[in-house]
Amino acid sequence: MAPQKILHIAGWSTCAFYRRAVGVLSSLSLLFPSKLKVVEHEFPSRTEYRAWLIEGGFRSQVVDPRAHSHTSSPFVWLGQSESLKTPDPADIASFLGGHDDTLNWCRTFCAPDSTVRRTEAAIMVPDGHVKDHGYDYDLVVIGGGSGGLAASKEAATLGANVAVLDFVKPSPQGTTWGLGGTCVNVGCIPKKLMHHSALLNDMRTADAPAFGLPSSEDTNHSWETMRENIQNYIRGLNFKYRVNLREKNVKYLNKLGRVVDAHTLEVTDKKGRTTQITASRILIATGGRPQPLECEGGDLAISSDDIFALDKSPGKTLCVGASYISLECAGFLAGLGYDTTVAVRSILLRGFDRECADQIGTYMQDHGVKFKTEVVPTKLEKVDGGRIQVTFSDGTQDTYDTVLVAIGRSADTEKLGLDQAGIQTNPKNGKIPTKFEQTSCPNIYAIGDVMEGCPELTPVAIQAGVFLSRRLFGGSTKPMDYVNICTTVFTPIEYSTVGYSEDESMEKFGKDNVEVYHKQFVPLEWGLSEARSHSKAFTKVVVDKTNDMVLGIHYLGPNAGEVMQGYGTAMKNGITFTDLQETVGIHPTSAEEIVTLSVTKSSGEDAAAGGC
Repeated sequence: MAPQKILHIAGWSTCAFYRRAVGVLSSLSLLFPSKLKVVEHEFPSRTEYRAWLIEGGFRSQVVDPRAHSHTSSPFVWLGQSESLKTPDPADIASFLGGHDDTLNWCRTFCAPDSTVRRTEAAIMVPDGHVKDHGYDYDLVVIGGGSGGLAASKEAATLGANVAVLDFVKPSPQGTTWGLGGTCVNVGCIPKKLMHHSALLNDMRTADAPAFGLPSSEDTNHSWETMRENIQNYIRGLNFKYRVNLREKNVKYLNKLGRVVDAHTLEVTDKKGRTTQITASRILIATGGRPQPLECEGGDLAISSDDIFALDKSPGKTLCVGASYISLECAGFLAGLGYDTTVAVRSILLRGFDRECADQIGTYMQDHGVKFKTEVVPTKLEKVDGGRIQVTFSDGTQDTYDTVLVAIGRSADTEKLGLDQAGIQTNPKNGKIPTKFEQTSCPNIYAIGDVMEGCPELTPVAIQAGVFLSRRLFGGSTKPMDYVNICTTVFTPIEYSTVGYSEDESMEKFGKDNVEVYHKQFVPLEWGLSEARSHSKAFTKVVVDKTNDMVLGIHYLGPNAGEVMQGYGTAMKNGITFTDLQETVGIHPTSAEEIVTLSVTKSSGEDAAAGGC
């Protein structure tokens, strides 16, 4: 189901055009509350409206150049937040226009559609690119991560002359890595492999005896063996990426890029030698880096840039933060037998479904992870021959072998020189505002974690890069669809989700319009294990009662990513709860629990499942 659209309209109170547009939009919002939310920004007079729009500079901060010459009332845009009382240019998803544009939009909104999904064509601002442009390259990509590599190879396949700049700046602890970006080197790949190692250890100790398999006498985990094998696997991927670039005729430059002007880049090699290259188009795909721990001694902590390459085992570890990165790392460390504590300032997994996040916390506690809640570190200092003593905000202290900080990430844009091309970034996170991946400088684009409003997920960056290259060099107008994207958190009990959380659904569509179907169950593969007798998996589906559309699907249990992927396709095609109920499940699997849901939260009935 398409998400609720949030439409902001600004104008002065006695303007007839403003009043007419507000009237039409308010009627549509009343008729379709789950599809449209209207936020009014009304000014008492024409003078005050123009002072805000023109003299105050609001219109000039909008990416769409059509807004820069807009003087009339109303001024209408699609936003991302409905809670803003004061208009914020950074919240603008797309500029709509004035009175006539708004009425045309309303006609389109109400028009019957024979397809489930309505795809907006990506109409971008002309960027001046011509075949005989005279620059060194058609496209230079800054960043050799998943998104940048995908975009560069697709563009080259379509006939463009492409170069990729990739230069890994060492972490504060000195860790470096090869071509491929965060996911391959210090993210998804090593994380999933270490998570799998922890699952194997869990199966060996918790499950094997019940299945008649002997327990291994050697119960000590070898960090060094695991690390070496994972790093060797990653180095193989690094080599394959370089080979792929060569096969696609993409020029690989192991150099650090900085914008000099809209078409010129200064590039610096590892010896500090600088040269300049030019490009008709530039793509920023530099990803993000972990935020540091801002307290005395914070430089003693490592981050996810370092944990996967540690030469020796981390030992007793403190994971600072309640992000998915912190919980995933804490999960596999505890699963491998290391004494692990998570320091939580407020809540686990902010932005995810609250009920599911709380169940993850309970499961992790039952499986050996300790939580220190409502605290932050205030001081780190070396003691006892290299160990780290941590003082917390509640006055308590403890000593650890390793402190890992995972409190968020910021876009790696600070030293790119984007201001030289007139591009402003979000001061809070360094991210770049875009429309259809196009920045305020028309020939410079951004994808992935550097882009404002983009989910920080590798497959999102890859697909966005491919789609962008097809629009730039293949004549396509198909935009990237950032709605209903599946994701999985690889905590000890895996969590996968697509669509809205329960809380988000009730906030956007109204509590009375939402029903939740849920179930607790024991996966068959856990059924013989005494050690898992108190653990349960969980799933729920959030439904819009007014039209039977599925708003969100959530699953906690084994193989969560594998379970959810197919449901992502169904969500993109507007699946209803009736569709789920009429789907024949595969037995015996955990995935079938989703299509056999029948108990609603509102009924008050027990959500625990029985046998077959």
